Amino acid sequence: MKGEVKLGILGGGQLGRMLMQAGLDFNIYTLVLDPDENAPCKDICNEFYVGSFRDFDTVYEFGKNCDILTIEIEHVNADALEKLEQEGVKVYPDAKTVRTIQDKGLQKEFYRQHNIPTSDFILLNDKQELQQHAAFLPAFQKLRREGYDGRGVTRLASETDFGKAFEEPTVLEKLVDFEKEISVIVARNANGEVTAFPVVELSFHPEHNLVDSLFAPANVPYKLQRHAIEIATRVIESFGMVGILAVEMFLTKDGQILVNEVAPRPHNSGHHTIKANYTSQYEQHLRAILNLPLGATDIQSAAVMLNLLGEPGYDGEASYEGLQEALAVPGVYIHLYGKKYTRPARKMGHITVLGESIEEAQQRADQIKNVIKVKA
Repeated sequence: MKGEVKLGILGGGQLGRMLMQAGLDFNIYTLVLDPDENAPCKDICNEFYVGSFRDFDTVYEFGKNCDILTIEIEHVNADALEKLEQEGVKVYPDAKTVRTIQDKGLQKEFYRQHNIPTSDFILLNDKQELQQHAAFLPAFQKLRREGYDGRGVTRLASETDFGKAFEEPTVLEKLVDFEKEISVIVARNANGEVTAFPVVELSFHPEHNLVDSLFAPANVPYKLQRHAIEIATRVIESFGMVGILAVEMFLTKDGQILVNEVAPRPHNSGHHTIKANYTSQYEQHLRAILNLPLGATDIQSAAVMLNLLGEPGYDGEASYEGLQEALAVPGVYIHLYGKKYTRPARKMGHITVLGESIEEAQQRADQIKNVIKVKA
């Protein structure tokens, strides 16, 4: 590795911010492109550019100045990534992987082609085609492109729900009667070395359909944890991708593990690793894209991670209540994302709560989960 690597990051949000915090230890020179002039990365990167990471010319011109280009959001211009690859820029994840993951239909077909277990699905071109598949319900309808954090997903229990269906091309996924939602974050470097973080258990916000909290380690039998890690490893090896991949899965009531979705970047289900594991997901991503040996992923401490969301009814410059009270509890660590403005359900930070056991961590998390509030 040369003395100073110029790393470009498409997206300047909290994931990029935490990636740069880890990058300080590697003498990495960071360039960031984001459409928001107040993005969380703005003041901590070496060079900040305001522009669209969806625009071909903008991404191409930005990427030409980088040794390595990576992403913190999937919705980037894959054609520009491909041209940069052809011209010798190292792009991780590669354009082909990004293209597949950007389109939930291609993603589901990829699982089928590579014998990766996933729920049954039907690809729809428009809303009218739903009528032919009424017998497939109950199901979730997902936009093929642009959906994230619960946006672009709707539940269709019966034909009476067709009024709220999407008009655009979608995936209709059979409703899975699952017991738990779990995630495995797996990393692969250019030498083909692969490591996986221990399985975590996810809890979703009932209204916003995004991760509310997670528990590490997951309360899942050891044999099923090994199986989940094997599946996640198969997914990243099937893509042949370099970097970090979050694999979200369902554990069904009859003991099957089905892949739901993947994200080819650091992920909400790995935030706890900054404090709870020997190597954080952010350092691991850097090790992978720099083609360094991957770090140990073992848990040092049981952890609960709580997302810190903007309070309902508040829109404006953010203010934080309850920090003193929360930090007085042992094992509580707060990570704020540098976002100037809050709005209802906006991700403003996360809290990691450590304990000698998951029960102790959970007890501490229960103490503080309603103490910190983000208002305006």
